[in-house]
Amino acid sequence: MPNPKRRHSRSRRDKRRTHDSLRVRSASVCPNCGVSVLPHRVCKECGHYKGREVIEVDEE
Repeated sequence: MPNPKRRHSRSRRDKRRTHDSLRVRSASVCPNCGVSVLPHRVCKECGHYKGREVIEVDEE
């Protein structure tokens, strides 16, 4: 197994790790009830998607 002769610097290590961070997920607002929802998903609060009711949600 080949081993490195010298250790890598901090900047070289950090350059490799630049893409390892988590990204913030974008959220849009449901036009029916105003709750923040992930884009292209059915709203869990009211069951609407693209202006129409897709699933029935129990009102408690």
